[in-house]
Amino acid sequence: MKFDPPLLSGRLIKRYKRFLADIRLDSGEEITAHCANPGSMMGLAGEGMRVWLSKSGNPKRKLAHSWEIVEPEAGCLVGINTAHPNRIVEAAILAGEVPELTGYETLRREVKYGQNSRIDLLLEDPGRPPAYVEVKNVTLAREPGIAEFPDAVTARGAKHMEELARRAVAGERAVVFFLVQRSDAERFRLAADIDPAYAKAFEAAVNAGVEALCYKCVITPEEIRLDRKLTL
Repeated sequence: MKFDPPLLSGRLIKRYKRFLADIRLDSGEEITAHCANPGSMMGLAGEGMRVWLSKSGNPKRKLAHSWEIVEPEAGCLVGINTAHPNRIVEAAILAGEVPELTGYETLRREVKYGQNSRIDLLLEDPGRPPAYVEVKNVTLAREPGIAEFPDAVTARGAKHMEELARRAVAGERAVVFFLVQRSDAERFRLAADIDPAYAKAFEAAVNAGVEALCYKCVITPEEIRLDRKLTL
């Protein structure tokens, strides 16, 4: 996923009301940007952190700027916009960059299934069960090189694992795909201390046949794309 037009850079003043961030651009102008991330963003919203923003050309938008990337420490870039992971994973699958998910004829997004849920990506091919793929955005790291999920309690996430487990028990393919948007990540683990219920739901789902994949990203102010697989 390439950023076009190029991103603007600045420094974070503060994030507040979850979806708003005040930022001082390198030009000196202070603006309020949309923060498309409902999570806690633990460790990613410190005053003075270097950030990158996109700017929309849509005159009807209330906030023209969107916060895309943050540099919590030197040399580490983190993609914080939760609107992007599904598109990044979709593009990688269609390009054949995820060996575990190749060979399907069609890919559909946001398909209704289960008990009032929507699956992020549904892969289908004649003659074999469909693959239900739930994408999770990973930005947390409390120890160097170790990415973790979730960064806050997520009842919705636990529900997703239960839905996937039901698909697996029904003989269909179910996959939870952890997309690590941290350039410094070398390993991945569940943050079971933050949300024990999610960790329990994940374990039950895997025991029911749900597959777990984890890939990290290459992140630059020019693009975010899939990099390589991490061990769970």
